[in-house]
Amino acid sequence: MADRFWEKPLASLDRAQWEALCDGCGKCCLHKLEDDETGELFPTNVACRLLDRHMGRCKDYKHRHAYVAECVRLNAGNVTQIDWLPSTCAYRLRAAGEPLPDWHYLVSGDPEAVHRAGESTRGWTVSEDDAGDFEHHLVDRKL
Repeated sequence: MADRFWEKPLASLDRAQWEALCDGCGKCCLHKLEDDETGELFPTNVACRLLDRHMGRCKDYKHRHAYVAECVRLNAGNVTQIDWLPSTCAYRLRAAGEPLPDWHYLVSGDPEAVHRAGESTRGWTVSEDDAGDFEHHLVDRKL
Protein backbone atom coordinates (compact mmCIF):
# COMPACT_ATOMS: atom_id res chain seq x y z
CA MET A 1 0.00 0.00 0.00
CA ALA A 2 1.43 3.30 -1.05
CA ASP A 3 -0.37 5.34 1.62
CA ARG A 4 0.78 3.74 4.88
CA PHE A 5 -1.75 5.76 6.86
CA TRP A 6 -1.43 3.42 9.85
CA GLU A 7 2.04 4.84 10.51
CA LYS A 8 0.63 8.34 10.99
CA PRO A 9 -0.34 9.70 14.42
CA LEU A 10 -3.81 8.49 15.43
CA ALA A 11 -5.16 12.02 15.75
CA SER A 12 -4.44 12.65 12.06
CA LEU A 13 -6.48 9.71 10.75
CA ASP A 14 -9.82 10.28 9.09
CA ARG A 15 -12.79 8.11 10.10
CA ALA A 16 -12.28 5.50 7.37
CA GLN A 17 -8.59 5.17 8.25
CA TRP A 18 -9.43 4.93 11.95
CA GLU A 19 -11.93 2.14 11.36
CA ALA A 20 -9.53 0.35 9.00
CA LEU A 21 -6.92 0.20 11.75
CA CYS A 22 -8.88 -2.50 13.58
CA ASP A 23 -7.33 -5.91 12.89
CA GLY A 24 -10.53 -7.85 13.58
CA CYS A 25 -9.13 -9.91 16.43
CA GLY A 26 -12.27 -9.44 18.56
CA LYS A 27 -10.30 -9.62 21.82
CA CYS A 28 -11.54 -6.23 22.97
CA CYS A 29 -15.05 -7.73 22.96
CA LEU A 30 -14.18 -10.42 25.50
CA HIS A 31 -15.39 -10.08 29.06
CA LYS A 32 -12.77 -9.57 31.75
CA LEU A 33 -13.28 -10.16 35.45
CA GLU A 34 -11.86 -7.72 37.97
CA ASP A 35 -10.53 -8.65 41.39
CA ASP A 36 -12.46 -6.43 43.80
CA GLU A 37 -9.49 -6.03 46.13
CA THR A 38 -6.58 -5.56 43.72
CA GLY A 39 -8.29 -4.25 40.60
CA GLU A 40 -6.40 -6.86 38.56
CA LEU A 41 -8.18 -7.95 35.39
CA PHE A 42 -8.52 -11.59 34.37
CA PRO A 43 -9.43 -12.59 30.82
CA THR A 44 -12.24 -14.97 30.00
CA ASN A 45 -13.22 -16.70 26.79
CA VAL A 46 -16.68 -15.14 26.98
CA ALA A 47 -17.50 -12.85 24.06
CA CYS A 48 -20.06 -10.10 23.77
CA ARG A 49 -23.29 -11.39 22.23
CA LEU A 50 -22.78 -9.05 19.27
CA LEU A 51 -19.34 -10.39 18.37
CA ASP A 52 -19.13 -12.56 15.28
CA ARG A 53 -16.58 -14.90 16.85
CA HIS A 54 -15.51 -16.32 13.49
CA MET A 55 -14.85 -12.97 11.81
CA GLY A 56 -13.78 -11.01 14.91
CA ARG A 57 -16.18 -8.18 14.10
CA CYS A 58 -19.32 -6.76 15.67
CA LYS A 59 -22.53 -8.05 14.10
CA ASP A 60 -24.16 -4.63 14.45
CA TYR A 61 -21.30 -2.19 14.87
CA LYS A 62 -23.31 0.89 13.90
CA HIS A 63 -26.03 0.22 16.49
CA ARG A 64 -24.02 -1.65 19.13
CA HIS A 65 -24.60 0.94 21.86
CA ALA A 66 -28.35 0.38 21.64
CA TYR A 67 -27.75 -3.24 22.70
CA VAL A 68 -24.55 -2.98 24.75
CA ALA A 69 -24.55 0.33 26.58
CA GLU A 70 -21.11 -0.26 28.13
CA CYS A 71 -19.43 -0.77 24.75
CA VAL A 72 -16.59 1.72 24.53
CA ARG A 73 -16.21 4.18 21.67
CA LEU A 74 -12.50 4.24 21.07
CA ASN A 75 -10.95 7.46 19.85
CA ALA A 76 -7.54 9.08 19.74
CA GLY A 77 -8.31 10.89 22.99
CA ASN A 78 -9.22 7.87 25.12
CA VAL A 79 -7.21 4.98 23.68
CA THR A 80 -4.26 5.52 26.04
CA GLN A 81 -6.58 5.56 29.07
CA ILE A 82 -8.16 2.16 28.42
CA ASP A 83 -5.81 -0.31 30.07
CA TRP A 84 -7.78 -3.44 29.20
CA LEU A 85 -7.25 -3.17 25.46
CA PRO A 86 -5.42 -6.22 24.12
CA SER A 87 -1.63 -5.90 24.06
CA THR A 88 -1.75 -6.48 20.29
CA CYS A 89 -4.48 -3.88 19.65
CA ALA A 90 -3.49 -1.70 16.71
CA TYR A 91 -4.93 1.40 18.37
CA ARG A 92 -2.95 0.72 21.54
CA LEU A 93 0.25 -0.01 19.62
CA ARG A 94 0.02 3.05 17.39
CA ALA A 95 -0.87 5.34 20.31
CA ALA A 96 2.39 4.18 21.90
CA GLY A 97 4.30 4.84 18.66
CA GLU A 98 4.84 1.12 18.08
CA PRO A 99 4.52 -0.61 14.69
CA LEU A 100 1.75 -2.99 13.75
CA PRO A 101 2.58 -6.71 13.99
CA ASP A 102 3.49 -8.57 10.80
CA TRP A 103 0.19 -10.46 10.88
CA HIS A 104 -1.93 -7.28 10.85
CA TYR A 105 -3.82 -7.22 7.56
CA LEU A 106 -2.61 -3.71 6.73
CA VAL A 107 0.96 -5.02 6.85
CA SER A 108 0.44 -8.53 5.50
CA GLY A 109 -2.35 -7.75 3.02
CA ASP A 110 -4.24 -10.77 4.35
CA PRO A 111 -7.31 -10.41 6.61
CA GLU A 112 -7.00 -14.07 7.63
CA ALA A 113 -3.45 -13.62 8.98
CA VAL A 114 -4.72 -12.50 12.42
CA HIS A 115 -6.59 -15.79 12.75
CA ARG A 116 -3.72 -17.97 11.53
CA ALA A 117 -1.42 -16.23 14.01
CA GLY A 118 -3.78 -17.26 16.84
CA GLU A 119 -4.41 -13.64 17.75
CA SER A 120 -8.20 -13.63 17.32
CA THR A 121 -11.27 -14.96 19.08
CA ARG A 122 -11.80 -17.62 16.43
CA GLY A 123 -12.07 -21.14 17.75
CA TRP A 124 -11.72 -20.64 21.52
CA THR A 125 -14.52 -18.35 22.66
CA VAL A 126 -18.16 -18.71 23.65
CA SER A 127 -21.01 -16.19 23.45
CA GLU A 128 -22.16 -14.59 26.68
CA ASP A 129 -25.61 -15.94 25.83
CA ASP A 130 -24.31 -19.51 26.27
CA ALA A 131 -21.62 -19.06 28.91
CA GLY A 132 -23.36 -19.23 32.27
CA ASP A 133 -21.11 -18.05 35.12
CA PHE A 134 -18.18 -16.13 33.71
CA GLU A 135 -16.01 -17.31 36.60
CA HIS A 136 -16.00 -20.75 34.95
CA HIS A 137 -14.51 -19.26 31.79
CA LEU A 138 -11.24 -17.75 33.00
CA VAL A 139 -8.39 -18.38 30.58
CA ASP A 140 -4.64 -18.46 31.02
CA ARG A 141 -4.05 -16.42 27.93
CA LYS A 142 -2.57 -13.01 27.42
CA LEU A 143 -4.91 -10.69 25.62
